[in-house]
This record gives sequence, C-alpha cells and structure tokens, in this order.
Amino acid sequence: MALEMLVQAVGITLLAPLLQGFIQWCKARLQNRRGPSPLQPYRNLFKLLAKDMVVAGTASWISFVTPFVCFGAAIAVAALLPVVSSGWGVSDLFLIVYLFGLSRFLLALAGLDSGNSFAGMGSSREMYLAVLVEPAFLLAIVATAGAVGTTELGRMVQHATAHSFTLPYVLAAGAFFIVVIAECGRIPVDNPDTHLELTMFQEATLIEYSGRQLALLLWSVYVRQLAMVVLFVELFFPWHWFDLIPSLFVWGMLKIFLVGFLLALTETSTAKMRLFRLPNFLAASGLLALLALVAR
Repeated sequence: MALEMLVQAVGITLLAPLLQGFIQWCKARLQNRRGPSPLQPYRNLFKLLAKDMVVAGTASWISFVTPFVCFGAAIAVAALLPVVSSGWGVSDLFLIVYLFGLSRFLLALAGLDSGNSFAGMGSSREMYLAVLVEPAFLLAIVATAGAVGTTELGRMVQHATAHSFTLPYVLAAGAFFIVVIAECGRIPVDNPDTHLELTMFQEATLIEYSGRQLALLLWSVYVRQLAMVVLFVELFFPWHWFDLIPSLFVWGMLKIFLVGFLLALTETSTAKMRLFRLPNFLAASGLLALLALVAR
C-alpha cells in the first residue's frame, strides 16, 4: 500500500502543472486568444528551479521553511486521495482539510515575516478568506458524509458510486464546486493570473519569493488545485465504464479535465467579486450543503 501511495503522489504531483496549463489554455480560447501552451507551467517551474533565491533581509527561518512544508503537505494530500485504491483506510477528509489549513497558515506567516506591506496585506486577506472557506468546506464534507456515517474517503467514494445523482448529492456537488473555486483561488474569488497589488490574495503572499522557493510554492498550489478537482470528481462523479485499468485512467483524466474546463468557463463568464461580497458567495455553498443535509 505504501508503494501505491508513493506512486500516486508522484503521478499527481507531475500531472498538476498540466491541469493549470490546460485551464489557462481553455481561458485563452474562450476569450478568442491564442494563449500559452498547456505545457507552459512546466517551463515556468524549470526556469525557476534553475534560478538562485533572493531572500529579504528581514526574513527569518519561517520564510525558509514555508516552501518545503507547503510542498510536503501537498504531496501528503496527493498520497491520501482515493485514486489508485479506495481502501487506504487512512484517507480521512478532515485530515486533508487540516493539511490545506497548515499550508495557508504558514503562507500567511511568511507574508508577514517578509516585512513587505503588500505581502502583509495578502496574508490578512488569506486569513479572511480562510474564515469564509473552511466552514463552507466542512459543511460540504458533512453533507457528503452524512449518509455514509464516516469521513473516510474510500467508503465515501464507494457510497457515492451507488447514489451519484440523488438530490442530496446534487446539492452537495454544487456546494463543493463553490468550495473548489474558492480553495483554488479562481475567479470570482481570486484571480491567479493578476499581479495588481491591490487585488492580489495568494499572489501577494508569494511576492517576496523567487527561484527554487517560488517554484516549490507554485507547484504546491498546482497540486492543491488538482487535489480539489480529484476530490470533486471522486466524491460526486465516481462512475466509470469498465473496471479495466486503462479505462479507469482515461475516464478519470477526462473527468478531471472536464472540471478544469468548467473552471475556465466560470472564470471567463464571471468577473472578480469585491472583497465584501465574498461572504454572500460562500454562504451560497453553506446553504446548498444545509439543503443537502435536510434532503437526506
């Protein structure tokens, strides 16, 4: 089992930049632009990994440790996802939420540690977003796990296979998709492609990083995004054609990139919300999750 988890973690880590590139490519095509190649995130990571690091004079050990902890947490999440097997037995959904929270907390600390005013602003915004996202995330988890009686991912996926299109699962899927948008920092919550200081969330916390440290942080963001998409697919669209491994792989990839296209379509058809409107947007996720609980 340990070998399978290791292979899965490596595979998801290597695939994560491709999903980011695919979303950017779809956004460009939907906006009638040529856009970058889907492989552009790999080129960016290789370029950053080859560069030296420039460290702020006010930075402490927190800024040095944060990229490695965030990347390690992302790999741990990738290993816990029920992709290769639904019977890990240790893949508790709350553990994944805690790992995401650890990364966000350390990024906020690193933003404050750098002494950069824009990084500090990004840290405060990240914590404000966390206060809104995590309750909605937990409600979506409870709504999904309510009928199963456990938050163990393997059993949740097995139960979802037989109840994919029931009303509670449809409502919970809507709630979870809003959480995916917020957790991945996509429009309308955040714009991952912006570099305007007054509108940045996560990008502001990374503003003082460069070289290999920035590469690790960006890679961890890509892995977290793919992990959220995989969770969405496995919990609400677990069905497949055949039990053959090639079919499972191809069908799983199709579902992942279909969700990536939906994220690109959402970003293209909506505008970034103002900061004070985010509670209303995430309250919609909580309301859908509560309706899913009531509909059980």
